[in-house]
Amino acid sequence: MKLVKHIARLGYGSRKQVLAMLREGRITDAAGSALAADAALAHDHIRLDGEPLDLAPGFVAMLHKPVGYTCSSRDAGRLVQDLLPLRWRAREPKVSSVGRLDRDTSGLLLLTDDGALLHRIIAPRSQVAKVYVAELAHDLRGDEGACFASGRLMLESEATPLAPAQLVALGPRRARLTLHEGRYHQVRRMFAAVGNHVLALQRVAIGALSLDGLDAAQWRVLTPAEIERIFRPCVEREA
Repeated sequence: MKLVKHIARLGYGSRKQVLAMLREGRITDAAGSALAADAALAHDHIRLDGEPLDLAPGFVAMLHKPVGYTCSSRDAGRLVQDLLPLRWRAREPKVSSVGRLDRDTSGLLLLTDDGALLHRIIAPRSQVAKVYVAELAHDLRGDEGACFASGRLMLESEATPLAPAQLVALGPRRARLTLHEGRYHQVRRMFAAVGNHVLALQRVAIGALSLDGLDAAQWRVLTPAEIERIFRPCVEREA
């Protein structure tokens, strides 16, 4: 019954429904031979209605989240899940976003069903960098970089100062900010603390993994080499 459980956990249906698919001969090997419920076959060699199965457990995907979508299924309106394959909603383990981007922030969002990897990425000890580009309502004064890098900036309602962050001015009202922690609406609150207001915000990189080449609302699965880039120092570049 391992085959039945495996296919059911990929979101194709209940175990009862998968058993019915087996009886109907819809689940086969790559050569088209019907499989039994107790068949022992590698994921990549299984076919359903002649098509390969969805992604095997343990994948990581990157999504270019557009503005207007939320990461929580408890929120009203458009959800990140609406941009992803419908069957992912029924997968076990659950496909979860690695951290969040608020409704008004666009950019790089990671998704995975690998709980251990998810926690490795978000764990404070990992110090994974998140890089944002902010469009601002007012000109930069010039002292924001020193303030953000000081490790002494306190946000309203916070009990501890922020970890040092790196700011690079990209123009009078445009800046790239690299964080190594993730507090609620952190970038927006940081600029508010120095008298500015974020008009638009995009996350352009996580570690050395960038958003390059991925259009808004598009997603793709990461290779093992790309997953390792998440834990490498970010590469400074113009944006």
